[in-house]
Amino acid sequence: MDCLFCKIINGDIPSSKVYEDDTVFAFRDIEPQAPVHILIIPKIHIKSAAEITPENSSVVAHIFEVAAKIAESEGLTDGYRIVNNCGDSAGQTVKHLHFHLMGGREFTWPAG
Repeated sequence: MDCLFCKIINGDIPSSKVYEDDTVFAFRDIEPQAPVHILIIPKIHIKSAAEITPENSSVVAHIFEVAAKIAESEGLTDGYRIVNNCGDSAGQTVKHLHFHLMGGREFTWPAG
């Protein structure tokens, strides 16, 4: 499979790993939009949030459990943002489900 994130999970492309377990992999974004900007991705290839099904939805719940642990370990006690872009018009550039965990600064709505 020619997927950037699958290659990162497999160790074919280096990353700054923050967390890994049997289900998810988390690493620092190479173009951070906040002092803390970590991508959390499932190890199984799910193209986007539009492909979440009853059979694979438990991985998303686990991602949010991991996000809370990472936020705590990163010292994001004052809050953080979790973002998912689904599809081209929403800005999804890598076709592998992923969530951006961002914090360490104040955010505006909807972006900024």
